[in-house]
Amino acid sequence: MPGGRLTQQERQQIALGVADGLAYAEIARRLERPTSTVTREVMRNGGPTAYRADLAHRAAERRAHRRRQAAPRGTQTPQAAHGRDPEAVREYEETLTTVLMQTGAPKMMARVLTCLYTSDTGSLTAAELVQRLGVSPASVSKAISYLENQGLVRRERDDRRRERYIVDDDVWYQSMIASARGTIQFAETARQGVGVLGRDTPAAVRLENIARFLDFVSESLTRAADQAREILHTKAETPSDSAT
Repeated sequence: MPGGRLTQQERQQIALGVADGLAYAEIARRLERPTSTVTREVMRNGGPTAYRADLAHRAAERRAHRRRQAAPRGTQTPQAAHGRDPEAVREYEETLTTVLMQTGAPKMMARVLTCLYTSDTGSLTAAELVQRLGVSPASVSKAISYLENQGLVRRERDDRRRERYIVDDDVWYQSMIASARGTIQFAETARQGVGVLGRDTPAAVRLENIARFLDFVSESLTRAADQAREILHTKAETPSDSAT
């Protein structure tokens, strides 16, 4: 399986595959690349409707140039925590950001969330996010406000009175419950239309079926979240734990 960065020819093949409506997995199979590589490549360069091989290749060259400038000659890249490969971490962060974008998160919000998920502490200050992402404080503030509204992060003050943004063990549970509440609200609104449109009309039947479907989904989601909540609090095994 080929490794390294995508070539211009590979990007042209991706563009042709996207234009032909092929699934990312099929394009990746033809290139003998991971599906995540193709997905990330397309999503970071305009998405399936705007992807262009020449523009994507130039953008990749600019990113590589900026990375070279960020690491002057004669200096060594600091060793990442826990012996991690910095390049592998960077590639993973790009993949996770792409997947979050596919779920509907705007790009900056997805980048901020990725930074928080991949930090060992699960919390960062605004200044740390600005430094890691190379963006303005205003961009970070806007992203955090969006993520808070979605129930995906929370704020608290540390002992130095700095505001920290946190993804803790319960954040996904709270987000799922909020999603279930939104689904219930939509179901209730759909059911209101049944009386307005006439119970035996095609439109009313459609809305009633939607409401019944959403009732079932929201109840199942809430029940599953409650049953699985403890998984979010599972701690990593220490060497002594695995030896016993």
